[in-house]
Parts: sequence; structure tokens; C-alpha cells
Amino acid sequence: MNIIFRQAIKEDLTELIKLLADDALGKSREDTSIPINKGYLNAFEKINNDPNNELIIVEENQKVIGMLQLTFIPYLTHIGSTRCLIEGVRIDKRYRGKGLGTQTFKWAIQYAKKKDCSIVQLTSNKQRKNAIKFYENLGFVATHEGFKLNI
Repeated sequence: MNIIFRQAIKEDLTELIKLLADDALGKSREDTSIPINKGYLNAFEKINNDPNNELIIVEENQKVIGMLQLTFIPYLTHIGSTRCLIEGVRIDKRYRGKGLGTQTFKWAIQYAKKKDCSIVQLTSNKQRKNAIKFYENLGFVATHEGFKLNI
């Protein structure tokens, strides 16, 4: 596979939203209608204009086959280190099981190192059992209990 990783552009949004909606959890919370829901357009602009956020496309032969969002967070803890938060990871179901997820995470970790990050972290919905096993196989360790509050 000839895979490239690049910054997302607004024209990618339709494909990205399809990826986000293409599982049991996503079907219940995403909106794939056309025209694109303004919430997605607003979020894209915020991400695109924030130097600590990057929406990354995984592409093969000019076709979007995956995505992830990287957020770089400076902390006072760990001697003032920077962390890379990896979220919104999706791989097109037709490309799963071919090593693309592993390749994507290796790329993201190397990219975080280039940005002087000392920790890479992520969260995963507890219902995503296969994703959790995948992250554990990559060496991620569930060291904390995460909490969310919808407001």
C-alpha cells in the first residue's frame, strides 16, 4: 500500500464524517446528511486555526481511507512536558486487518516525538473492545480511569 498522511482540508469533510458514522456508536451520534451540518464546518475551522490541533488524513491513491485528530497539550506536570492526545481514529472498514492501523499509530507516535512530546495518550469508548485490544497490543497501558460529563 502506498499510504500518505496529510492535513485535512475542508473538501475532505464529507468522507471524514462518513468514517465517523460507520460503526454502531457513530451511527447514533453523527449526521451524514448533505449539505454538511454546520457543526462540522465550525469544528473544522476551529481545529484548522488552532496550532495545537491537527486533523490528519490517511490516504491511498488520493482516496481517504482513515483519519485521526492530534492535540498537543503543554503540561506543567512531568517537568513541563507536552503530550499528544490521539482521538477520532477511524480506518475504513474495507482496509482493516491489513496493518494500516498499526502503520497509522507508528506514524502518529513518530510525529509526536518530532513535536517534542514525551507522552502519547488516547481514550476509547469501553464498548469498543476490539479497539482497546488493538491499543494494548501497541503498548498502550490503561493507567487512569477516564470521566466525561455532557454539558
